[in-house]
Amino acid sequence: MITESLQSLFTRDLNKLKEEIQAYTNEDAIWKIDKNILNSGGNLCLHLVGNINHFIGAYLGDTGYIRNRELEFSLKDVPREELISQVEKTIEAVNSSLEKLSSEDLEKEYPLEALGYKMTTGYFLIHLFGHLGYHLGQINYHRRLLDLG
Repeated sequence: MITESLQSLFTRDLNKLKEEIQAYTNEDAIWKIDKNILNSGGNLCLHLVGNINHFIGAYLGDTGYIRNRELEFSLKDVPREELISQVEKTIEAVNSSLEKLSSEDLEKEYPLEALGYKMTTGYFLIHLFGHLGYHLGQINYHRRLLDLG
């Protein structure tokens, strides 16, 4: 079933997100910005956690998560262990939310026009997985460029 594949892929890449945050040799570098690099690895991590908990956890899993998107980009110096803890909780929310979905649920309209137009839940989940991969790559590049310690 496609929901099992999505669970597996989200879990894989969220675990990769944890690995990227753990791979910074200098914890302060997680929050570094430089020249045209305006989003730190830490802020991108917070953004991914907020995005996924909002669109999957709250809307599909009824987790009660309340998103504060502005804080995803304005918070600084959140300890590495707190970031990792948030990612682990996100994995739990994704798995508990997606395991509730049937194939028929994926064909239903997603309850919010998050991209400005109507789409199926399955389509939007694929979009969210692409969004995760995009920012995961940015975090990897950020770490390799700015983690000089």
